[in-house]
Amino acid sequence: MKALIFAAGLGERMRPLTDTTPKPLLHVGGKPLIEWHLEKLAALGIRDVVVNTSWLADQFPAALGDGARWGLRLHYAYEGDTPLETGGGMLNALPLLADGGADDAPFLLVNGDVWTDYDFARLPRAPRGLAHLVLVDPPAQAPRGDFALDADGHVRTDGQHMLTYAGIGVYRPQLLDGWRAIIPSPLRANGKPKFPLAPLLRAHMAADAIRGEHHRGRWTDVGTPERLQRLDAELRAQSAPST
Repeated sequence: MKALIFAAGLGERMRPLTDTTPKPLLHVGGKPLIEWHLEKLAALGIRDVVVNTSWLADQFPAALGDGARWGLRLHYAYEGDTPLETGGGMLNALPLLADGGADDAPFLLVNGDVWTDYDFARLPRAPRGLAHLVLVDPPAQAPRGDFALDADGHVRTDGQHMLTYAGIGVYRPQLLDGWRAIIPSPLRANGKPKFPLAPLLRAHMAADAIRGEHHRGRWTDVGTPERLQRLDAELRAQSAPST
């Protein structure tokens, strides 16, 4: 299995920090956000990781190299000067995610700007359906949530108890098959389609093709300088030697 890390966003809410540094390369707990993910992926036995980039893209290979220090092979999927959003970014990265020549192999996806104690080993290597999503309790800054989870593990567009997509999951490339029927008039940037992933997920939920799980542990959408500072303080306190 290969993995894809979304790292192309502009990080507008994180300014001024992201004026000079991409959000996934901001340090928290003594290392870049993205490095927490790389360590987990390496421990899981994944060897090939695709990092999609746009804003300040040249900083990623400069900071991470080829991934050898983690026992990984890093591949960079440059989207162009303008990010392609989640759906367009995944579509752009698909050629690099083919596993052993198979272009239908599932891949692990994680957003480069989240931090969590979720154990990636819990993810299925072959999801039942087109995707398996990790959901968390809605954070204070976005209490509405994104999706609901039914008793059988299917993700629904609505429900009594709404949860937030954690930016972690396992996807089959077939999720993007026929995407133009769902998004018939996508925006374009850098000569490529630019569109969100959520409409595709919602379109397939009615056919029970999207499954998920509820992670009740720690998770942070590191979207603002305040949240970054708070998480950094928590992680440093956690790792400090006891006296």
